[in-house]
Amino acid sequence: MLALITIFFSSFVIALSGAMMPGPMLTATISESTRRGFWTGPLLVAGHGVLELVLLVALMVGLAPLLLKEGVFAAIALAGSVILLWMAYGIFRSLPSLSLAWQDPGENQGRLMIYGVLLSLSNPYWYIWWATIGLGYIVQCRVSGIAGIAVFFAGHIIGDLAFYAFVSGAVAKGRSFLSDRLYRNVLGGCGVFLVCFAFYFAFVGLQKILS
Repeated sequence: MLALITIFFSSFVIALSGAMMPGPMLTATISESTRRGFWTGPLLVAGHGVLELVLLVALMVGLAPLLLKEGVFAAIALAGSVILLWMAYGIFRSLPSLSLAWQDPGENQGRLMIYGVLLSLSNPYWYIWWATIGLGYIVQCRVSGIAGIAVFFAGHIIGDLAFYAFVSGAVAKGRSFLSDRLYRNVLGGCGVFLVCFAFYFAFVGLQKILS
């Protein structure tokens, strides 16, 4: 029992520290929470979590060596840059007509969960983390059997959920202080960040190909 508690809290803390790092997921959480409120973060994490569960199973059956190949990293990075540019384009295209009119997150649950999947797929470093640090944890947790793996995954997802729920809640709470103009500026800034991440991923992908 003590081993499972240790696995849970160590997984939670590592996930929390990773979630706090700036990235596309955080950018999307901020931009979407202004319109859709608190449930944005949990719904994005739900999509992210489904994909992580699939990857966890894949790693357990031997996918890690493939993910560590430079060609695979480059392909993921380049595809990810395209996904992020597409998302940024969507933001910029909608800027002139955007307002703070509240949108019910229930009407967009599927879209937000798909966003969570796409944001994870677009980040090559997400795969590398799971193929190295994540796989190391899986190997250690297997000593405790399936329960150890389940507790590790639960701690990891709850860590992500805790941070992104906090962020979306804080953004939704501060929504009353935003004007439409400021809101468009915030979203435009988020779009710029997505473009920056897209070009960075494209750069590291091309670097792997040319090196």
